[in-house]
Amino acid sequence: MAASVENNNGKWLVIVNPHAGTNKCEKDWPGIHRLLLKAGLDIEVVITERKHDAMHITTKRVGQEGFNKIIVVGGDGTLNEVVNGLFHQNRYETWEITIGMITVGTGNDWARMYEMPASYKKQVKTITKGHEFRQDVGQVQYLYSEDNEKRYFVNIAGMGYDALVAQKTNTMKQKGKGGAIAYLINLISGLFQYKSVHLDIEADGKQVFSGKVFSMSIGICKYNGAGMMQLPHAIADDGLFDMVVIRKTSKYRIITNIKNLYDGSFITMPEVSYFKAKQLKVTAKPANRLYLETDGESLGHSPLHFEIIPKAVRLIVRKRIVKRKSRIQGNA
Repeated sequence: MAASVENNNGKWLVIVNPHAGTNKCEKDWPGIHRLLLKAGLDIEVVITERKHDAMHITTKRVGQEGFNKIIVVGGDGTLNEVVNGLFHQNRYETWEITIGMITVGTGNDWARMYEMPASYKKQVKTITKGHEFRQDVGQVQYLYSEDNEKRYFVNIAGMGYDALVAQKTNTMKQKGKGGAIAYLINLISGLFQYKSVHLDIEADGKQVFSGKVFSMSIGICKYNGAGMMQLPHAIADDGLFDMVVIRKTSKYRIITNIKNLYDGSFITMPEVSYFKAKQLKVTAKPANRLYLETDGESLGHSPLHFEIIPKAVRLIVRKRIVKRKSRIQGNA
């Protein structure tokens, strides 16, 4: 346990990423701030300045100062950093921290999973109502510059072509461009750069696939790429990863089926395989590295080892999501 006499139980730590939404957050933050104060929330605000700030702030302020309630103002990447910060402190169990979200990102795919309202006013109201949901977290081990690294994620990890599109989109964000249109542009332009990679995939210790892969996704929630339903059967607290593998296919097949990514119907294509598992291992020949992104952040490359951590984070969601889950459990 961190040696500290500070205890901020009950006070909200608000972590704001002004660069989220291609700097939209910087413009919208004053209005969001007023809404939080009007709602009567006891808050302390910290503004991030650079990449990974949200992770370091979370680790320090939770571990040393005892904050156990956090509001994230940003996008999927900011939420990812905050969750990673929780795993780097040892004052609380990760699920003892309550996280609320004000979505100001370019994709907002995590929020889409939970049908979060679009307006900031309604998002603040959702936080004040405090309906909580415990979600699974994914852990992935990978190589970066030949060093073993580890990352946690709350939405989806993309590999192969998906990782290339994420990298291209992140480059555009750094130049002040982003959003669903940018992702769609890179989705098409990346077709002329990417080459399929031969992979061996194990699920819970058994080999389930060996062959050339165009793209694959592993995750906890359903959406990625600003609204594409890449894992349509995902359940965020079932203790299982969902994984979709798209085998090597033609550019024509991809372009003519892009629309099917948005409703999840692409998984019926013969080139697509769908699996569920607690642990996954993905390997490629060293000369044919498989690159990785998690929650939109470009990371390293294969070999990749995934492990699910059940119900590891406590998130505030809409009441109807909690009720819907209760009905499902009651009928089980």
